[in-house]
Amino acid sequence: MTIGKGPARIAGAAILALALAGCDGGVSVERGNIDYEQFTAQQIFERGEYDLERGRAKLAAQSFAEVERLYPYSDLTKRAIIMQAFAHHQDKAYEEIRAAAQRYIDFFPADEDAAYAQYLLALSYYDQIDEVGRDQGLTFQALQALREVIERYPDSEYANPAILKFDLAFDHLASKEMEIGRYYLKRDNFAAAANRFRVVVEDFQTTTHTPEALHRLVESYLSLGLVNEARTAGAILGHNFRGTEWYERSYALLTGQGHTLEAAGDNWLRAIYRQTVQGQWL
Repeated sequence: MTIGKGPARIAGAAILALALAGCDGGVSVERGNIDYEQFTAQQIFERGEYDLERGRAKLAAQSFAEVERLYPYSDLTKRAIIMQAFAHHQDKAYEEIRAAAQRYIDFFPADEDAAYAQYLLALSYYDQIDEVGRDQGLTFQALQALREVIERYPDSEYANPAILKFDLAFDHLASKEMEIGRYYLKRDNFAAAANRFRVVVEDFQTTTHTPEALHRLVESYLSLGLVNEARTAGAILGHNFRGTEWYERSYALLTGQGHTLEAAGDNWLRAIYRQTVQGQWL
């Protein structure tokens, strides 16, 4: 948005800058003692831009919020809301990002920046996925919000980044299942381990964790005496992931015990084999 700056506006912005000069010492300073009502929406908005350019995202968000509060019917209000979301994103204020972004989506669902608001909302969850050991609720919320970007705004510039982040978040969920499965496997709780690895193979087939999950199923099922399941898991590895270390390890483990890597028996892995190897989905 291009905004003209006449002499009066420039003078007003300068006055506002002087009035706020004492608050420039750090981003933690609040401006509660400033009477914003004496300034125009234009002047307050420009102060927000000024702070944002200088890395004072929290103060910038405060100025944009004042535009929305004092001038709800101004032409700048719509822009001020999306800029609040952006400033909060810069400040890593996740709850505030969601509030501003959702408000923009609710008020202006057909606006060209609605896709960006939805993307910022998704990032407020995605950016908190920083380690496997955390609660996975944030990951599910990130996936849901990213899917909204992909499905509602497929032609926007944010669709492709959302797809990439969706895949990474999906992979993150699989990594959590793998972590728990390995935990059980190390403690010889083979049935519980197999259940976790099964989730990866059934629900997260497109992730990078599938080859290891199949190998861990070979280990778990052999330990449980379920040879047909182990052989079938090895067969899937051989067809789909032959070039991986997990296939080599499963091959050595199965053949070392006199077993072949072939689909055998009537079990859930046999259904996976028919789908992924033979292409029989019905």
